[in-house]
Amino acid sequence: MSRIPDARNQWYVMHVLSGQEERVCERLRRKVEAEEMGDDIFDIIVPTEKVTEIRKGKTNATPVRREVKRKFYPGYVLVNMNLLLPDGDLNKKVWYFMLQTDGVIGFAGSRDKPMPMREKEVQEMLAQIKERSEQSRPSVDFKVGDMVRVLEGAFADQEGKIEEVDHEKGKLRVSITIFDRMTPLDLEFWKVEKQ
Repeated sequence: MSRIPDARNQWYVMHVLSGQEERVCERLRRKVEAEEMGDDIFDIIVPTEKVTEIRKGKTNATPVRREVKRKFYPGYVLVNMNLLLPDGDLNKKVWYFMLQTDGVIGFAGSRDKPMPMREKEVQEMLAQIKERSEQSRPSVDFKVGDMVRVLEGAFADQEGKIEEVDHEKGKLRVSITIFDRMTPLDLEFWKVEKQ
């Protein structure tokens, strides 16, 4: 049997009702406080990221950019809790507390005795959560070779192929055909839509 991590180093993935991740997280936090479970349940996280969406404005208006929070593991919540005791037995108090919370479906990966995530997985996931929550990314992920349509400017409604993607600056180099010649254009992400 593998070594059981210390109580504060046990992270589990909880399967919850999709679309209710935030509600379940808040419900769990309130229950932890009300039932004084803070010595066994340490942290509850809904992994989210900042995404920049482009929405069309009113008729013929310039598209509107807005930043939104989006879950990147829909239907899942991460919980840092003391579920496995040092001898490998389940902490039944925590087990039933979690499973009797509205919106919780169960533990990802196992029905009878879930295993905590490996420390390396936890560190990578927490780093990913931190990075994605701090830095916004476009809602559409562009890559070289994708076909796009220009939304505004002199070349509106022209179709082209992405030749380069600069995620740092939010720009693309798109080749479109003008007078039977391929012409490169440098455009911002929000000025095109994926075909």
